Amino acid sequence: MKPYVGVLALQGGVSEHINMLNSIDCKTVEVRRPEHLNDINALVIPGGESTALIKLLIRWDLVTPIQNLSGTGLPIWGTCAGSILLSHEISEKEHIVNQPSLDLAPVRAERNSFGRQLASFQEDLIIKGLKEPFPGIFIRAPLLHPLSESTEILCSVQEGVVFLRCGNIWLSSFHPELTDDTRIHKMFIEKAILGS
Repeated sequence: MKPYVGVLALQGGVSEHINMLNSIDCKTVEVRRPEHLNDINALVIPGGESTALIKLLIRWDLVTPIQNLSGTGLPIWGTCAGSILLSHEISEKEHIVNQPSLDLAPVRAERNSFGRQLASFQEDLIIKGLKEPFPGIFIRAPLLHPLSESTEILCSVQEGVVFLRCGNIWLSSFHPELTDDTRIHKMFIEKAILGS
């Protein structure tokens, strides 16, 4: 059976994640309504604009169904804005901001930590579990500040943590879907879904 992965399709890098998941032999579904979550083995929340995304999640009644699925152990991975949406706290320049989230990971996401759109960059990342560096693409990326000792840090850069795992919840500041490198998507599928 192919892993069946939902990709939140309200905004952001939806097609890029779907193309990459399909390339590693996953079946995918674009998630826009609660019924699209039925029978999935994992959920990916792409980047985009976090304040717009949470408003759309609320509008389409997706917040509670996603939270309930997380409670059952469903693997969920958020990239960039997706990682902000999964975090317990959201800040900007170390000041907590009043922005709702899915609140599924004991993490404080610091928005725009590396600067605005013009400050986008690529950096080779040393990632736990990968033998060779990964080309990390950062676009208005957050830093991820763990709030629990149980968090598994998978990658840090000079400024701080950019990739981590809290049980079934995965957060990455960068955009693996914008590269030609499938290794992180494979890692998520293999470790989170297949348990290998």
